[in-house]
Amino acid sequence: MSLEILINNDIKKAMLNRDKQRLESLRAIKSALLMEKTGVGIGGAEIPKEVELKVLQKLVKQRKESAEIYKSQGRDDLAEVELFQSEIIENYLPEQLSEDEIKALIQNIITETGASTMKDMGRVMGMASKQLAGKADNRTVSTIVKQLLSS
Repeated sequence: MSLEILINNDIKKAMLNRDKQRLESLRAIKSALLMEKTGVGIGGAEIPKEVELKVLQKLVKQRKESAEIYKSQGRDDLAEVELFQSEIIENYLPEQLSEDEIKALIQNIITETGASTMKDMGRVMGMASKQLAGKADNRTVSTIVKQLLSS
């Protein structure tokens, strides 16, 4: 079942349950997917899985950054809404890998490519991004790659 159909079904359930917060989160996902679909010019075709994952990760990142801003301004009520929405959106992402698992995968990539200096970071990041798509945040991956290449 495609993500779009799954979201539509969950929207119907949220409407029947009168769950406004969940409904708002699901509509945000649907809106982002529709924008991606029309922006790319896919038309009636399905959005590729990788693109869906990137859209969901972007939505989660936006919600978390907004929550941080709200917290810094003393608006905990708004921060809670953003964090709740990010949790709902994260439910549609694959299981996130732990930092140790990410390190192990990146170490394998470094060994495979023969990377040894920071000059090789682009090559390592390219392979890591493909292998870890949707399973890890790119910021975390980048930090780990820098640590491993600089040591």
